[in-house]
Amino acid sequence: MKLKRKIHNVVFATGTLLLLGGLAVFAGVKQANRPVGQVIVTINNEFNNYFISEQEVTNLLTRGGERRLEGTPPDELDLPALEARLKAHSFVKDAQVYRDLSGNIHAEVRQNRPIARLTHSDTRLDSYLDADGHKLPLSSLFTARVVPVARQGGIPLAASFFQDSTGQRYLELLRYIDEKPFWRAQIAEVFIGSNGKVSFTQQVGDQRVEFGFPENISEKFAKLMVFYRQIPPALGWNTYHRVNVEFKDQIICE
Repeated sequence: MKLKRKIHNVVFATGTLLLLGGLAVFAGVKQANRPVGQVIVTINNEFNNYFISEQEVTNLLTRGGERRLEGTPPDELDLPALEARLKAHSFVKDAQVYRDLSGNIHAEVRQNRPIARLTHSDTRLDSYLDADGHKLPLSSLFTARVVPVARQGGIPLAASFFQDSTGQRYLELLRYIDEKPFWRAQIAEVFIGSNGKVSFTQQVGDQRVEFGFPENISEKFAKLMVFYRQIPPALGWNTYHRVNVEFKDQIICE
């Protein structure tokens, strides 16, 4: 009796597994042959930037750049090509495109974001700079609140300036400013002199800060914070018009 019961259990379990496997295969085949239903777009706005809209993403998700995806047979879908088209957009940092079991297309987009604005005498020629030192265009959808950067003497500063080993040091400085909420709010505009030295104006106080070359960045900002905490509260914000933190262990005020 026990042997018959075991055989019965084995047969029942095997049959159940085969049935479930058959149903899974049937569902997979049905899903694979199902035309596209909806196109669902999700945009990650972790930094509250709005440089690309859901409609713009949807417009990029087309067949051959023309026809909408809804109703598209599976054999006409090229998901890697759709991902590549999204990633080619200046303000898309990363993108994933996939189908769900209902046949819907999902597009998940992570936005690229600027850390600085490269300014020109003609503001129409301005551009943004991202954290990797690449140029981003201005957008009609959104204006980022990032620090403006200019080269003294009116010479335009190109994004390519930040690509070599020398320019990477300036990019590191801009990343530092962007990552620190206090400095991002306090620094009004950054200038890069013809000699390569950096200076900047401030939102509060009319002192021009002479920073020097972009090295020992955290130490220089620590010295500047000492100035903010000790000098203006005692003597007033307008006592000095020039603050130099370029030299080691020194703060020069004039």
